[in-house]
Amino acid sequence: MKHSVALLSFSLVAAPAFATDPAPVKPIRIILVGDSTMATRTGYGDALCARFQPEVSCINLARGGRSSGSFRAEGRWDEVQALLKDGASFSTTYVLVQFGHNDQPGKPGRSTDLVTQFPQNIDRYVSETTALGGVPVLVTPLTRRSFKGDYLKDDLAPWAAATRRIAAQRKAALIDLNATSAAAVQKMGQDEADTLAQAPRPANYGAPASAAGVEPQGAPKSAFDRTHVGAKGAALFSSMVAAELERLFPGMKHSFKTPAAQAASLP
Repeated sequence: MKHSVALLSFSLVAAPAFATDPAPVKPIRIILVGDSTMATRTGYGDALCARFQPEVSCINLARGGRSSGSFRAEGRWDEVQALLKDGASFSTTYVLVQFGHNDQPGKPGRSTDLVTQFPQNIDRYVSETTALGGVPVLVTPLTRRSFKGDYLKDDLAPWAAATRRIAAQRKAALIDLNATSAAAVQKMGQDEADTLAQAPRPANYGAPASAAGVEPQGAPKSAFDRTHVGAKGAALFSSMVAAELERLFPGMKHSFKTPAAQAASLP
């Protein structure tokens, strides 16, 4: 009898140790949606993904040449929606959306109207992400790095402003990359800003290049331009985005390899 009571007492004491084991914490997921300034090889997206801990799933679906309209028209948004529907393995899926460069006039098949189409497109990305259980994060377009004299030509300001308005209307998270990147580039000046490009500036590259960073007529073809970024530019701009993510979502702090606030500078 004493033996039975002892066993019963042991089971009552031991059982809670197994019953209260915490459930495994699900990791977060990041999905990047945008154009070449976020895409693999030409943008900062892969550098941003590299800042996360290995358990974080960071998927860079940004593609060069895409606008807020053509990304959807080509069926690329369908891929994002499919991922959101299959999100049970993640605690939260954050969808970062950045467009503007290819929404500008003069880009056949890609341009969108700034007053109507562009804001409507951005609004749909927010509403559809939310409807599928994701967290939309709007990102204003990364600045181009062309100067007129001593001043940066901020030709993407209207698209940045439209993105801010949608974020405010929808109460969606906003990363104002246009503002932070433009301030950093303005502080650098043209020569230092040119070191953020994919290739060194050719000796005969005219300083007063166009806003899109197009080489002067007759210049030999080069990988250099003032829109896309190399490793140095990707490191700088991805650090800005990481720092803003940590500010907006403090719980994301432990998802980074290095605290984002410490990494928000050139390496």
